[in-house]
Amino acid sequence: MAETILATASERQIWVSKYFQEYVRQSRFMPYMTNADINKGGIILTRFELQEEAGRTINIPFIGRLKSAGVTGATVLDGLEEDLTNYNCPITIDWRRNGVRVPKSTQFRTEINLLNAARDALVVWESEKIRDDIIRALAGIVSDTAGTVVPWDQSTTGQQTTWLTANPDRVLFGALKSNYSTTLATALGNIVSGTKVSVASVSLGKRIAKLADPRIRPFRATAGDGREFFVCFHGARTFRDLKADTTMVTANTQARARESLGMQDNPIFQDGDLVYDGVIHREVPEIDDYCLGMSLVNGGTGFTGTGGSATDVRPIFLCGGGSVGIAWGQEPTPKTDNIKDYGFRPGVAIEELLGVKKINFNGIQNGIVTMFVSAAADS
Repeated sequence: MAETILATASERQIWVSKYFQEYVRQSRFMPYMTNADINKGGIILTRFELQEEAGRTINIPFIGRLKSAGVTGATVLDGLEEDLTNYNCPITIDWRRNGVRVPKSTQFRTEINLLNAARDALVVWESEKIRDDIIRALAGIVSDTAGTVVPWDQSTTGQQTTWLTANPDRVLFGALKSNYSTTLATALGNIVSGTKVSVASVSLGKRIAKLADPRIRPFRATAGDGREFFVCFHGARTFRDLKADTTMVTANTQARARESLGMQDNPIFQDGDLVYDGVIHREVPEIDDYCLGMSLVNGGTGFTGTGGSATDVRPIFLCGGGSVGIAWGQEPTPKTDNIKDYGFRPGVAIEELLGVKKINFNGIQNGIVTMFVSAAADS
């Protein structure tokens, strides 16, 4: 009897596709990833222009909106045309790899079974890596007009000043626009103890986003009624404080749906995203881990104890379209090693070629209002 057997190459391809989907999904950022055009609202833009060469760049272009009044009536347009503002954000890609050795005593039968034996561990590892890469990108300092982004914990006070000077309409310290200063330590010092995140301060951040120039496009706009949505990414501390904000509590107790599975969907009873005033709030607890784990190598300003009266400060990232870019030069690809210990201890590895970067043009972060608030540790 003739039987069709799935080719090993096809099985590998299915495995890779499943692996890729699972690790991206576990990062908590997947709902906000898209490979659509930068002007169509995706917060995290993904590119898959395969190069398979480290050090190469994948470019994300930006076309600005037209601002002139144009001409009316019989006025001659020739010679009065408007320049089309355009910039480019290059993302450099590099290799990332990890592997697991599985002794023959685990009774593997084929290469694909060996991959399956290690897949869960590698999925967790890679999901944590891409999540941390996105957090670092969101917090990154745009240090010049050429588009260089420096990790916050490696930035100098001079680079922080450059970033603040170029982005006055994209940062908010505490609950007042007047807290702004081009000197980061001064601006953070204006955040007094107890100035926690609130519905009101996030609404202010949203208004800042809508008035920024160049415009910050909403994450999603509802066709027909003009409603627009932005997304705030929080660490555990700021999400805790927002959940306890009186306005948010009242909204969840008096306005959230109660029909059908209302209790399961209500964040008072079940943990999950918060929504208010056109802003979706998502908790990514590892944002706090990044803040706590900082070692400022260049003498810059961190987050712990840097607010007024030495209060702890934490960032919130209010995002619209085109906030972060992820460029894959090679999607995750499995590799095996059947030589070590005379073939008794084969290994499986995953390698991918990628880069993650805050999208910026001419020194201006494209889709983010970076908010800073007081956020005390749990007592």
